[in-house]
Amino acid sequence: MWKDDDELFGLMRTRLFPAVVGDILDTLGLMHQFLPAAIRPVARTMVVAGRAMPVLETHCFARSEPEGKSALSRRAFGLLFEALDDLKPNEVYVATGTAPQFALWGGLMTTRALHLKAAGAVLDGYSRDTSEVLELGLPVFSLGGYSQDQGPRGKVVDYRVPVEIQGVRVKPGDIVFGDQDGVLVIPREVEVEAIRLALEKAGTENRVRIAIQNGMSTVEAFDTFGVM
Repeated sequence: MWKDDDELFGLMRTRLFPAVVGDILDTLGLMHQFLPAAIRPVARTMVVAGRAMPVLETHCFARSEPEGKSALSRRAFGLLFEALDDLKPNEVYVATGTAPQFALWGGLMTTRALHLKAAGAVLDGYSRDTSEVLELGLPVFSLGGYSQDQGPRGKVVDYRVPVEIQGVRVKPGDIVFGDQDGVLVIPREVEVEAIRLALEKAGTENRVRIAIQNGMSTVEAFDTFGVM
């Protein structure tokens, strides 16, 4: 149905939406695949579709701790710049691991991600430089705008490792699909089946919509088409 990721994610952005794919994952027994509802796009029209590049953050209390036993203690931002520079085309920077006390993403990071042809950023925390992010247009999802810098407050300690966001497992290469109604994680091992069935369901929903517009009751529509 698609020859590569470029075609797959274009198909998802034009013919699907997270809700319909989430419904399919429910039927496959994967009933907890949406990230917390508070994670929203910076602009309502933004849609993100790409492969997860998970990033693990932690709190710190200074840019550098010379007496720290880890080399990361002496490095401002930890591995943040390495993680950002490692983004590949069609990948989504997915960051978690700290309580939301500072911004995990900003304008310069957006500029770099665009240059690398990344698909967007999904943050279990805040973003900042909102005007710049909106102007650049990269899909960014976060808990909202908050200017406080992570420099003396947080570090990236690892990336391209599995993470969890409130119980939702996100592994490298999983599909991340989000719009104004939420962000869905589609495990790689079921992506082909899930997308195929979602395309079928979306087509059926269009037939249901036409039937209802023509006067069919919702009871009859569900009995006839099996979706609602």
